[in-house]
Amino acid sequence: MDIIRDWKKTVEELVTAHPELYRGDTREEKIANAEREMTASVQRARELAAGKDYARKHELAAALEAIPGHPLRTLTRENQALSGWIALARKKLAAHEDVGEPLAGVRELSVHYAKKGDLLYPLLKVNYEIAGPSDLMWTEDDEVRDELSALAGETRRDGDWEKRLSGVLCRAEEIIRKEERILFPICAVNFTEAEWQGIYRDARDYGDCLGVKGEVWAEAESAPAPAAAGADGEVVMPGGHMTVEQLTALLNTIPMEITFVDADDINRFFNEGPKVFKRPGMAIDREVFSCHPPKIEPMVRAIIGDFRKGVRDRVPVWMEKNGRAVLVTYMAVRDREGKYLGTVELVQDMEFAREHFAGQRSGEPGGGTTRR
Repeated sequence: MDIIRDWKKTVEELVTAHPELYRGDTREEKIANAEREMTASVQRARELAAGKDYARKHELAAALEAIPGHPLRTLTRENQALSGWIALARKKLAAHEDVGEPLAGVRELSVHYAKKGDLLYPLLKVNYEIAGPSDLMWTEDDEVRDELSALAGETRRDGDWEKRLSGVLCRAEEIIRKEERILFPICAVNFTEAEWQGIYRDARDYGDCLGVKGEVWAEAESAPAPAAAGADGEVVMPGGHMTVEQLTALLNTIPMEITFVDADDINRFFNEGPKVFKRPGMAIDREVFSCHPPKIEPMVRAIIGDFRKGVRDRVPVWMEKNGRAVLVTYMAVRDREGKYLGTVELVQDMEFAREHFAGQRSGEPGGGTTRR
């Protein structure tokens, strides 16, 4: 079936369910306007991606779904698991039995939807000018997730509650069909191998859902992560790029005192601003132990020694300073291979937390906040 006809069918279904989202006085006008917008979006994508084989979109999607660990395979397996939970929930509903377990299983679709919303929709819209999924599907994802959450939180589960649950299960099933029929094939046609590898790496942050364990995509694991492209004078890092001015302002904005000591025990960096523990600029490039009084130095040496040997990675120290609650956290800084690069000391004024919880206990709206 042609991709534009697929989108038109989807638009009709969405306009029926959500007429308030579309322009026009009558249902026919709303559908016509939505179809024109969708057709134009798909046509722009075709012009932009000249030579891409939409006729084989389902075949291309199936090929990617067969690759162990590929994001499209993972998303498809999640849909299969979700279909199982939906079927079980329907069975329990029909028998008027407790649906607690299958409802909890179905609600894990929120992680699946989050991955689509963060990793697929924006890429299609920004890189390929295919705005349909983000403009239409995203809204329906949010509504299904919110309704499931509301139903799970209600204690009265009468006939109306069961009717609402049955309705939202139907909508979740329809979203599965739209993903398999439209969304995944469009992604398969358009996304490059490098983009899929980026999706694979980013998807790790979301964890497993719906009982589907993440697989390893060997090709993506062996491919080097692309370096961020920075302009002249910018600091380029794996997570992006910033000017020195931006980076300095960011580090000074974080509500903590930050000290970095390198692997040779030399002070290399302090952020700026008011400090609980004074750090003179002259201490930069000096050995860290020289900055501590004799009674504290053995503790500092022991902590850094443990970090260097890999015995510990983090040491929190709570204290009272000038009548305020303060948390000092020492953390080992390591590279991706676990090599010790140094130690970071983070000092945070925690009085705001004490004030907040004290306010809660007294029935006040909340405590104040203090930066440092």
